[in-house]
Amino acid sequence: MPMTEPTELPDSYDERECSCPREFYQRPELNTSLFFDDCTRSIDFVLAYKINANELLESDNAEKRRVFQENLIHQGLEVELSKKEQIYFLKIHAPLEVLRRYAEILKLRMPMKESFCHMRVHERSRRLHNAAQYLSKKVCQTVQIPGLSVVNRSTKSVYSSLKGIFQFFLRNVYIDENYFPKRAHRFTAIYSRDKEYLFDIRQDCFFTTAVRSRIVEFILDRQRFPAKRHSDMAFGIERLISEGAYAAAYPLHDGEITEVGTTRELLYSNWASVRKWYRYQPLDDVKEYFGVKIGLYFAWLGYYTYMLLLASIVGVACFIYSWVTLKNYVPVQDICLRPNTNITMCPLCDWCEFWNLRETCIYAKITYLIDNPSTIFFAVFMSFWAALFLELWKRYSAEITHRWDLTGFDLHEEHPRPQYLARLEHIEPTRTDYVTNMKEPTVPFWRMKLPATVFSFSVVVLLIALAFVALIAVVVHRMSVLAALKVDGSNMTTSKAMILATASAAFVNLCFLYILNYLYNHLAEYLTEMEMWRTQTQFDDSLTLKIYLLQFVNYYASIFYIAFFKGKFVGRPGEYNEVFHYRQEECSSGGCLTELCIQLAIIMIGKQAFNTILEVYLPMFWRRVLAIQVGLSRLFGNAAKADKSKDERWMRDFKLLDWGARSLFPEYLEMVLQYGFVTIFVAAFPLAPLFALLNNILEMRLDAKKLLTHHKRPVSQRVRDIGVWYRILDCIGKLSVITNGFIIAFTSDLIPRLVYRYRHNGSLVGYLDSTLSEFLIVDSPKLHSLAGDNTNITTCRYADFREPPSSTEKYHLTRDFYIILACRLAFIVVFENFVALVMIFVRWCIPDMSVELRDQIKREVYITNEIIIEQEAKRARFARIRRSQSMAHNHSQQDLDAASVDEPNTKFIKIEKLLNANLSQIEMDSVIHGENTNTGLSGASC
Repeated sequence: MPMTEPTELPDSYDERECSCPREFYQRPELNTSLFFDDCTRSIDFVLAYKINANELLESDNAEKRRVFQENLIHQGLEVELSKKEQIYFLKIHAPLEVLRRYAEILKLRMPMKESFCHMRVHERSRRLHNAAQYLSKKVCQTVQIPGLSVVNRSTKSVYSSLKGIFQFFLRNVYIDENYFPKRAHRFTAIYSRDKEYLFDIRQDCFFTTAVRSRIVEFILDRQRFPAKRHSDMAFGIERLISEGAYAAAYPLHDGEITEVGTTRELLYSNWASVRKWYRYQPLDDVKEYFGVKIGLYFAWLGYYTYMLLLASIVGVACFIYSWVTLKNYVPVQDICLRPNTNITMCPLCDWCEFWNLRETCIYAKITYLIDNPSTIFFAVFMSFWAALFLELWKRYSAEITHRWDLTGFDLHEEHPRPQYLARLEHIEPTRTDYVTNMKEPTVPFWRMKLPATVFSFSVVVLLIALAFVALIAVVVHRMSVLAALKVDGSNMTTSKAMILATASAAFVNLCFLYILNYLYNHLAEYLTEMEMWRTQTQFDDSLTLKIYLLQFVNYYASIFYIAFFKGKFVGRPGEYNEVFHYRQEECSSGGCLTELCIQLAIIMIGKQAFNTILEVYLPMFWRRVLAIQVGLSRLFGNAAKADKSKDERWMRDFKLLDWGARSLFPEYLEMVLQYGFVTIFVAAFPLAPLFALLNNILEMRLDAKKLLTHHKRPVSQRVRDIGVWYRILDCIGKLSVITNGFIIAFTSDLIPRLVYRYRHNGSLVGYLDSTLSEFLIVDSPKLHSLAGDNTNITTCRYADFREPPSSTEKYHLTRDFYIILACRLAFIVVFENFVALVMIFVRWCIPDMSVELRDQIKREVYITNEIIIEQEAKRARFARIRRSQSMAHNHSQQDLDAASVDEPNTKFIKIEKLLNANLSQIEMDSVIHGENTNTGLSGASC
């Protein structure tokens, strides 16, 4: 059908005064594919299905659809059936009466009439500035201090110049108000048909498209359909789609991404474009189009990316400092530049050979870049940054929560999940919800809750054990690569072989991650369903916590192993600690910190790159598959080749991918895992914030583009905050303090260097030799046989603090070892307590909500209550007048004649009361003359 040109915004349109979303003014009003055939009733939801070739199966599906559709009509929804390319589309419209009824059931907060919403906002933040101006003016007028007026004028001039430059820069960063004008904040109240006088329900945009689709989905999720065998779960559109009765269920986009004037095109061009990476996100418009849940995700992602900018700058500064000071680092000079350096090192594994310390020159330089004096500063800074990020997000989230009317949202306002009620259908209601005052069944603890919880916990422990098995497999792979290089007779040096084995093991570990993740996600959802959670929010939080715990072990197990266990308990040459008659794995010749850095970089960067590729190309692939399926249906249905440009909106959206109720979960999971890499192990990889920043700048726009281009429009979902993810982020921040302290103390060489500097007047000359102990080869038959006829090798060196062979207590731990160990433990205590105090101080300094916002919320609640009280008082006065008029008509004519003397005064009193009630002139006349049969205030709205 032909598309009309989009209508322009009316001259009187102003987002600062109008509450209607831009979508209602910019959409093509005569786009008939957004309406029923009468071009009046909007399409709020679409159900699509195909005729199955199997007649028996099709008859069963047809009966399910018939009963389901009858139930929808019984709920008051209006439907219309259309056919296009062998696909049937059931278009659904929610009339005003249905919207009113379910808005009250769902306790939706709706905007009040604009006449109620005038409130003066006090600018507290400008009090100091106003006071300074006032004092300067008074002083200049009264005391006439010499030069004060000149200082005032010059200061104002400098301030104006700096402000102008700053605003010029921010104009290109802030939201472009030419496309996304600011929205005025409206008072809202929980919708009730008893208080409809507060709301302008006849306004076209009162029930937005997002609210309409949400109400229709709520109805669709709770309607039953027949089943072959009696099934408690035979209800809901999701079950019908899984059984093949329907192919899809979705609300409509408001147009194409190329259709100028639509909100979809506006967001695609000015939000989802990578070229707009430097601009702030139009979060209010995103929330209006996609709903609160998706809007909060992009708000959190944008704020996290914004905070990463500071961490990236500090991380790059620390890296530059280490690069500049590298040439003056004495241990690197001893390894790379000292003449006649011929230090033979002991083999690092059973099948390794003796190696020369000079081979590790490049690795020693890499180690210093991540293990230098700036490491402590950066670790402390990142702990401070993590606390600052969470506290500032809470403050920013409070502003968003207030702006999006989520302040009074409570979990108990959520209705129970239909799956929850279905599984408890045969249990008598025993619990009365104190919010809804409705009786609900209670999950039997001993018969259902406890067995499900124990089984779920057992499976989670089993999956965690499976992740550790995968870790052992990676360790075995690394040792096998070293053995293979030895057997192959390769001329590769030991240090290069170790690095090659480490890199290949990291890639193998990455592959294991994706295989196990697929298994984890399906099992976790099944286990969470067994746990019988009442609301969808509780279900999502439990599922999130379960999957993240498994993913945490899956992604971080190998990194924790390298950071805290690998090479720490190997023993010494001649007395190695063996497991199953094999030596424990030692760190590579570059040290454990270098190996940890390589593992982190490969997993973090590789995971981000792989996910970015999947997000770009996977939706395109599945859309191509869906297009092929639709094309095959045309071919076998003998349909003529259709012009895609003339497809109706509901047909075009059918070809898009389903977004799904939990599609945001992998997006949050990816970012939270990245947050763990940035904070938990940042001491080993100072450039992690920079790579995270670069990834997130691209991730934000790609997620937006994916939503707008490849997916059906999601149904709006209302949430209070980012949910359990905040608690996970808080736990990660606290864990990062512990891990970074232990990495600096036990994995890096920072503490031994500080001890050596203290004992040698700040110099590191001779530090390298002090960290290497000597071993006599003849004391180990295995090493003696490995040396063979090479008589030049009589001793080898290894990294440890032990007595030399010439000592009476040879190979025993030296006094320096215990001094350094004491310093390591002392550093952990000081580091942990100092950072903890800093984090507590930060949280104390930054309140969760600003004073201005708190007072504004209180004022809005007060004004809303006053409006309700005032309107209820007017209604009460009007009801008394109507009752008095009714009683007057029931009096006898004799009584009326007897009271005729007082009629003027009585009528005057009644008129005075009506004037106080603020009624219209017509309503007052009809009441006074007893003709108040229809005042427009009767029924539910009175």
